[in-house]
Amino acid sequence: MTEITDKNDSSAKAQFILYWGDMGGQWGVNRSVAQIHALLYLSPDPLNAEQISEELGIARSNVSNSLKELVGWRLIQRVPVAGDRREHFVAETDVWEMALLIAKGRKEREIDPAIRAIDVCVGQAKQEPQLHPVTLARMQEMHDFLATADRWWDQMLGIPKSKLATLISMGDKVLGLLKIGGKKKG
Repeated sequence: MTEITDKNDSSAKAQFILYWGDMGGQWGVNRSVAQIHALLYLSPDPLNAEQISEELGIARSNVSNSLKELVGWRLIQRVPVAGDRREHFVAETDVWEMALLIAKGRKEREIDPAIRAIDVCVGQAKQEPQLHPVTLARMQEMHDFLATADRWWDQMLGIPKSKLATLISMGDKVLGLLKIGGKKKG
């Protein structure tokens, strides 16, 4: 079980870590991984695996595996601490960078393979004269949609974070300019 060691701890920090762990589970991320990420994100100082294990009540082996996964996502990094030979870790604390790293990782692991697989299917479908034209058209439509979304993603990555934050915060204003919806303020 991965819980905060002090079950009676109702502090904001403890609640944040528990909620982040629960949300991670809903997003397909191991709960322990998400809780360790939350702890490191909130921590003002680098932490080693033993400190993480103690604070979260997670087995040391689980902490080690979770840290490897978080390093792989580039959400945390190893940092040296003077006078201590153990590995210490800190989290990326820029929320925009963190969101981009997560989005990039998910795209690489989920979207890119889907695009490649559908591309292969469309290529094969074009060589099968017995395939119903509707089936081919639907495969092509999915392929085109994913290709368009992929191009949009690449364009968004090219926008500096500060400009991207401004663009997102504009929300309804952008939709209003494009005359495609948005909430009317009353």
